[in-house]
Amino acid sequence: MEDTIVAISTPPGTGGIGIIRISGEKSFDIASRIFRGAKDFKDIKTHTINYGRIVDPANNETLDEVLVSKMKKPASFTREDVVEINCHGGIVVLRKILGLIVKEGARIAEAGEFTKRAFLNGRIDLSQAEAVIDLINSKTDAGSKAALDQLEGKLSKKLKEVREKLIELIAHIEVTVDYPEHDIEEITGDMVYESLKPIRNLIFNISNTFENGRMIREGLNVVIVGRPNVGKSSLLNELSGKNKAIVTDIPGTTRDIIEEYININGIPIRLIDTAGIRETEDVVERIGVERAKKAVDEADLILVMIDADTGIINEDIEIFNNVRNKRNIVILNKIDISSNEKIKEIEDYFKDFNLIKVSIKTGSGIDKIEEELTRLFNKGNLRLNDEVILTNIRHKNMIDKCMESIDNAISAYEGGMPLDMITIDIKDAAYYLGQITGESVNEQVLNEIFKRFCIGK
Repeated sequence: MEDTIVAISTPPGTGGIGIIRISGEKSFDIASRIFRGAKDFKDIKTHTINYGRIVDPANNETLDEVLVSKMKKPASFTREDVVEINCHGGIVVLRKILGLIVKEGARIAEAGEFTKRAFLNGRIDLSQAEAVIDLINSKTDAGSKAALDQLEGKLSKKLKEVREKLIELIAHIEVTVDYPEHDIEEITGDMVYESLKPIRNLIFNISNTFENGRMIREGLNVVIVGRPNVGKSSLLNELSGKNKAIVTDIPGTTRDIIEEYININGIPIRLIDTAGIRETEDVVERIGVERAKKAVDEADLILVMIDADTGIINEDIEIFNNVRNKRNIVILNKIDISSNEKIKEIEDYFKDFNLIKVSIKTGSGIDKIEEELTRLFNKGNLRLNDEVILTNIRHKNMIDKCMESIDNAISAYEGGMPLDMITIDIKDAAYYLGQITGESVNEQVLNEIFKRFCIGK
């Protein structure tokens, strides 16, 4: 925390603009030695942008024309003195300026160290810090909105309110147990029990948002299954608008799962094309089939493809029976070359299920698949609103442990345990909530979280 750190904050490669960020006690001293502008750096007002040049003081060599931002603590992202240098985006010039700043006394920042300092300096809590990386990695509008809500503290505020209630309850119990002679209202087991029930319900409701939050963050896992050569890869290419999957008339062309993130009417979808599910002697294809089965187990929605030209066969029925209890849509492909009799036979077999007739070759019916995906998504109430949405698996685990501790406290009361024993479980519940916001987190957890960040953020 005493070091002054520096990193390139823009992606590597060639671009119009590159940004180098410096944070720490020596930031302004370093900038005053290498920046040449209309004013000396020390005379520049905070939170202004100033034009000038970056110059190596050792030989007066100009490295680049730049715009420099000066941000005096604590009104900065890290709550430290921060300087941001906007230069041209070539990798050579960025590395030259970075090397000069290191030579002048800074060190290269670790992954996520700027955000870690923002947390350690009290600007944001831990759940907000984690939202930064979610916002950077978000793939859709919905995922970005969920991350932004968390960054603004919507989840933190709710959890801190719950934690404060638990701490107040603990304090009241401990005063009653340890200082019975004091003139305060004595708390009873009944009062503790009645206080814990609404807290437990609130935690339960937050935990239940995780599945929706996961889908919003990661997208719906939509898996395309079917026997070989029914058009699975063609459907992935059509929906994604890319020729990502190889398409041939040879069964077994797809040997492994192929995935693509797509956006249909603002809905994030992780679309997975699988190897044709069948018995095969080919070792590589057999591995692909096993991976396809695993993808099916983890899917939120299954698209079961049937070849309308060859008609329904035992292999199709076997595949469908394996997924009939999961949310699914039957896609009847190649209707442009099939007979009405075969189509009618397949429709009759799947009359109790959701079936869409398409021809991927002509594009007929593709819009109906998109409409149905949108309908199913909205039917599941996966649209963002003002409620707290849980999107992080670490947060989910901690909230479930908190709920388990509250259940243990309730069970202890029902079993006639004394108040001081019940307090142990209530303290555990408060501890687990503090693990989310950072109020009771250890260094190992912090390191695990921030190592997922990019250097420069």
